[in-house]
Amino acid sequence: MKKITIAIDGYSSTGKSTIAKKLAKSLGYIYVDSGAMYRGVTYFAMQQGFIKDGILDKTSLVNALDQIDLQFKFVAGLPDAAMFLNGENIEAPIRTLAVSQQVSPVAAIPEVREKLVALQQAMGVQKGVVMDGRDIGTVVFPEAELKIYLTASADTRAYRRYKELIDKGDKVDFDAVLKNVQERDYIDSHRATSPLKKAEGAIEIDNSDMGLEEQFERILSHANALIERS
Repeated sequence: MKKITIAIDGYSSTGKSTIAKKLAKSLGYIYVDSGAMYRGVTYFAMQQGFIKDGILDKTSLVNALDQIDLQFKFVAGLPDAAMFLNGENIEAPIRTLAVSQQVSPVAAIPEVREKLVALQQAMGVQKGVVMDGRDIGTVVFPEAELKIYLTASADTRAYRRYKELIDKGDKVDFDAVLKNVQERDYIDSHRATSPLKKAEGAIEIDNSDMGLEEQFERILSHANALIERS
């Protein structure tokens, strides 16, 4: 039975990573969190001082892209592979609101997208991969056998993100999280390079009022049907 490529795109905090991980585990596929890669570049820019007072020095970041080595590695005690930047485990810091507030402008830089798209395509060359992000079905894997487009209301997504951060012990304000979600939506869908949009042939799922298991079973059913026909 041949393996397929599964592309899951959608707005922030629609649960793309959670669904993608669960799907990959069920199918025995490789999971790639493309969003973590963009967060990794953002974290690098912040550490290098390329982002100060919310202002991004695009030129300096682009000139330093060859200094960035991103890898997914398994770590004892963690169920999924963690994001490593130049040998350092950065899984925890890239999930903070501080990084979330800066990642969309970084992800909009054409040179950044070119570098990461090439890495992502190399990861999926053998198929048997589930990858989530903003442009997986449109740019990274336009020929993916299964394309999913997840969406939900901004308020619903902001609450999910807010609860996630609170559960981690972060002190955040809901209105700040909602504002961040709305700003990311606008930047992601209006950027000149690889804007977020529904890929041709993608199955759209609004999960505003849908539980994880219902989403998972629906997507898994589509995947199994395609695998059986391949």
